[in-house]
Amino acid sequence: MKILLVKLSSLGDGVHALPVVQDIRAALPDAVIACDLRRWRKAPFSAPTRQQWNAFKADLRQTPYDAVIDLQGLSKSALVARLARLAPGGQRYALANQTDGSGYEAPTRWVADVAIRMEPRTPVVQRSRELAAQALGYALAPLPDFGLRVPPASPASVPQIAFVHGTSRADKEWPLAHWIELGQRLNAAGFQIVLPHGNAKELATSRVLADALNADAPARAVVWPQLALDALTRQLARCAGVIGVDSGISHIAVALDLLHVQIYNFDTAWRTGPDGAARRQVSVFAQPAPGVEAVWRAWLACSAASTEAGTGVVAPGAAQAGGAGVPAVPAAKT
Repeated sequence: MKILLVKLSSLGDGVHALPVVQDIRAALPDAVIACDLRRWRKAPFSAPTRQQWNAFKADLRQTPYDAVIDLQGLSKSALVARLARLAPGGQRYALANQTDGSGYEAPTRWVADVAIRMEPRTPVVQRSRELAAQALGYALAPLPDFGLRVPPASPASVPQIAFVHGTSRADKEWPLAHWIELGQRLNAAGFQIVLPHGNAKELATSRVLADALNADAPARAVVWPQLALDALTRQLARCAGVIGVDSGISHIAVALDLLHVQIYNFDTAWRTGPDGAARRQVSVFAQPAPGVEAVWRAWLACSAASTEAGTGVVAPGAAQAGGAGVPAVPAAKT
């Protein structure tokens, strides 16, 4: 059986689709073709874009698919689903309705042979899993498996916390002063802060953060070199935890099952953030932004939950810095 899963746009969207692949891969083969829509949008009429688009369409037409499942529900994903070649008896599946807080455009339903209705308030990972399960007729496991396996590596000599401050939207950013204060608290607890970045703007922010945290003592914060995604994933896997805004790298931290606090300035955490079932990964939301105390207490609660499960990493100064076991509380407005 040949299956095409259609999930476009950002890195986070791709990460959210990984559990669908894991749900079906044991019993059914899958086929996913990559396309770079973001890059194509920057120069839609250029010769390279036309060449790449034509090659992409040819790839979609080359393999006949028994099932084409549009996990995204947008016009662009509906177009890709429509371009894909169906095997005899094959069908296209899509969402029949919008779920709360998500983008949804009617063409996805018009293109589909079978439109499947979802409960309105369904988190994005669960929505994709349910759509594929109903389309292909299998039962879901209780918890998602992202299938992200990283070979074990020696942990850093000093426990490290990655600050994922970069995001594609300025209104998702957390104030710089908040990052500095949180980093100082974690430094006092015995952690080193590591700072990934993906572009010049994020590199500049990482350098400002490192300079502030290293003002009184060296090596409290380290700016990572710009890394390819696979190398970045391996580096994240060595960390004791990750604190980050709503971004693709933060969602990779979730997929790696790292201790993680995800920071939201919008009430979308329930939809795209970690589900918090194991209490090792939580989201914090407030407007205009969560305060440092709320994020700190959420981190301590995640650490406590991990310690209770026997999987925690305790830094040398953790007890002096406030200890574990502090419950998470709703974020206060700043």
